[in-house]
Amino acid sequence: MRKAQYAMVIDSAKCIDCKACVVSCKVANGTPEGFSRNWIKASEPDFAAGAKPRTHFQPGACMHCEAPTCVDACPTGATYKNADGIVMIDETLCIGCGNCIPACPYGARFRNPQKRTADKCNYCPERRAAGLLPACVDTCPTKARVFGDIMNPESDAARLLEQHKDHVVQVINQKSNTAPHMYYLASTAPVGWTHEAVMPASMATMTGVVDPVVKTLVGLSGLGVLVMLGRQLLSGHDSSHDSSHDSGPDVHTGSDVQAGQAHKQQTDKE
Repeated sequence: MRKAQYAMVIDSAKCIDCKACVVSCKVANGTPEGFSRNWIKASEPDFAAGAKPRTHFQPGACMHCEAPTCVDACPTGATYKNADGIVMIDETLCIGCGNCIPACPYGARFRNPQKRTADKCNYCPERRAAGLLPACVDTCPTKARVFGDIMNPESDAARLLEQHKDHVVQVINQKSNTAPHMYYLASTAPVGWTHEAVMPASMATMTGVVDPVVKTLVGLSGLGVLVMLGRQLLSGHDSSHDSSHDSGPDVHTGSDVQAGQAHKQQTDKE
C-alpha cells in the first residue's frame, strides 16, 4: 500500500494571473520555447445585463492522477506512477512515440523537441531533493498553490483538505475520470476544457488481441485442472493405501479493502 501521495491544493480565488508560476517553471526545468509544463486558464466574464463582469483564474498542470491513462498508453513503461504518487517519465525508456499525449485528458503532456521524449510536470524533483518546494509553489506571490503529501496529516496540503473537506472540487472529464490529485478549494472555473482520454489505436488493438488469448489460455488451464481432479477422485476408490499421505497445506485467500476520503467532484458536461 502506498504510504505517500504528493498533490497540489489550490485556492484559485487567490490567483491573479501574474504567470510567475509559469515563468519560474520554465526557468527551473529548462522548458523549450513555445512549451510549458503548467498553465493558468481563465473563465469567460459574464457581461449579462445587471451582472458585474468577473474572470476567474485557474492554475493547473499535470494532475498526477490516481488512475493515469498516460501510464496505460505508454508501450515501454517509461511513464509510471512512483511510490510517492507522482507520475514520472523515465527518459531512458521513452521512445518519443507520443502515445501518452492524447491519452491525458488535461493536455498536460508534450513532446520535448530538444530531448525528443515526452515531457510534463514532475514537481521539480531536484528542488525537492534540496529541501525546496516546486518552483511554481515557491514563486506564487499570493500562495494560491500549496504542495505536500496529503497522506501526512501534518502537511499543509493535508490540513487544507481537512479544513475544507466539504468544499473541495476536482476538474474531471465525465468520460475519463482519472481521479486527479489536484484539488481546488470552494470552487474553480473554467471546467469545460478537458477532453476524453484517447488510447492509441495500436495499444487498443494489442489489448483486443491479447485479452482473448489470455482468457483462452486461462480457460484451458482451468479445464486441465478439472480433468486432473476427476482422475484423482476416480482413482481414490482404488488407492486406499494412499490415505495416510499428507493432503498438502491449506490455502487461504482474501482481499484488502481500501477506504479513502471522499471529495466533491466538479465534472465537465461533455
